[in-house]
Amino acid sequence: MKAASIFFFGALVCSVAAAPRPLGRRFGNQGKSPAGGFGKGGAPPPPKGGAGASSAIASASIVTSAAPAATSALTGNNAGAGGAATGGDGDLQTSLTLDSSVICANFTDDGQNPPVAGQSASSTSTNNYINFCALTLPQTPLTNGLQITSGSCNPAPIGLIPSVDHMPSAKYLFPKNGGTIPANQAFNAQLNVLNFHTGVFTNAQKTYFAAPQTLDAQGLIIGHSHMVIEALSSIDQITPTDPQKFIFFKGVDAAAVNGVLTVAVTAGVPPGTYRICSINSSSNHQPVIVPIAQHGSLDDCSYFTAK
Repeated sequence: MKAASIFFFGALVCSVAAAPRPLGRRFGNQGKSPAGGFGKGGAPPPPKGGAGASSAIASASIVTSAAPAATSALTGNNAGAGGAATGGDGDLQTSLTLDSSVICANFTDDGQNPPVAGQSASSTSTNNYINFCALTLPQTPLTNGLQITSGSCNPAPIGLIPSVDHMPSAKYLFPKNGGTIPANQAFNAQLNVLNFHTGVFTNAQKTYFAAPQTLDAQGLIIGHSHMVIEALSSIDQITPTDPQKFIFFKGVDAAAVNGVLTVAVTAGVPPGTYRICSINSSSNHQPVIVPIAQHGSLDDCSYFTAK
């Protein structure tokens, strides 16, 4: 998808209510840490139903069935406010011109009129930042679906944002916070999730951050979670950890069952102190985005000891 059309889709969220769009099946997004923790990739099964809020969708077919509504919002009679913005076939998603009807006027306000003590002025734009990457840091490569370790600029918009009643949440069931487990023994890490359509992820080697966040027919973020275990010097360590160092990392391929995501830590962990944390993400691996600044944590961590 062209950068301009991607920016347009983000602008669409400012002024119109878009229906969920279908997502393709995604493949392994797991990696290997310097310390040797592994995660396997693979094609996940369709999201499964269950008692938990994360399993509100019985199958991906519900998402697919909403596609015609989303398409009609971008073509035909709804595509004409900007006139020349549409492509030759009238499809705004293939146009290289921003449609004037979706420009967010408030993006021209830096939030400091009048000035507010302690706040910083926002950058502003009259065209929804459509050329942000090209003009701000022209020597910076585009993210372009790749995980660029030296840094990059992503032209894709945030996408669809859920209502406050549909913000996701998570809490570890195992290992229990403050608990102790046997060292070097396999265990199943379990995360209880709420308001999250799990088990959907794209190819992280080719489509990383390459599409906007989307919602399912119930208004839940479509995505997946990850579990990462980091070694600590002690249970009360206060120094920040190094994000590049972890002993186990796994993207959760499968959908939650009865609201619970499970990952097998097949080799266990050596004796020591650890934290295990969730990383809840949209389907294209960006952290989940919610509609308000003041909200509870969307992720969870559990601190435990292995002996």
